[in-house]
Amino acid sequence: MAEEKNNQQVENQQSEENEQSIEPIFAEELTEENTNEQEQTAAETSNEKDELEKANAKIKELEAKIDEYENRYVRLRADFDNFRRRVDLDKQASEKYRAQHLITNLLPAIDNFERALQMAPEDEQTKQLLQGMEMVYRNILEALKKEGVEPIEALGKEFDPHYHQAIMQAQEEDVESNIIVEEFQKGYILKDRVIRPSMVKVNQ
Repeated sequence: MAEEKNNQQVENQQSEENEQSIEPIFAEELTEENTNEQEQTAAETSNEKDELEKANAKIKELEAKIDEYENRYVRLRADFDNFRRRVDLDKQASEKYRAQHLITNLLPAIDNFERALQMAPEDEQTKQLLQGMEMVYRNILEALKKEGVEPIEALGKEFDPHYHQAIMQAQEEDVESNIIVEEFQKGYILKDRVIRPSMVKVNQ
């Protein structure tokens, strides 16, 4: 009985010695395993950081392109709006002053009518002819008036370079300075546009 007890004690002692000898091995293996895991985790973290930086750089690049395209769109939209505005203005002007070319060609004929009507009739036949010419002249002026043509007032008015063209100067004491004393050729205005200024003599 005592022998069995001694054997049991010996076995227990050997078991404890074996466990003590195994513990450092396990500890060393655990340390290596933890180190490997830490290195792997650090590597994964570094990779994730690199990918995140690449993703942020790509996002910034795309945002810059978006800003560039938006600026291009804004400029193109502004250019298109300006172009459309110019086209509308040209269209309105073309409609508003559509008769200008025809009127400009008619003005010399009107001038000739006015010169002829200033003639004194020598006989009844000439008088009737001048009356007929005056009717035609008035009809032409009426037609021009419907298109927005009006003669520019000049005689006795103050000289305005926007409407009058001074070709001579006068020195009349009883007339104020810068007043038109004579009209050589009548001027005309189409709506708000001068198509021919009046040719006048202005007092100094």
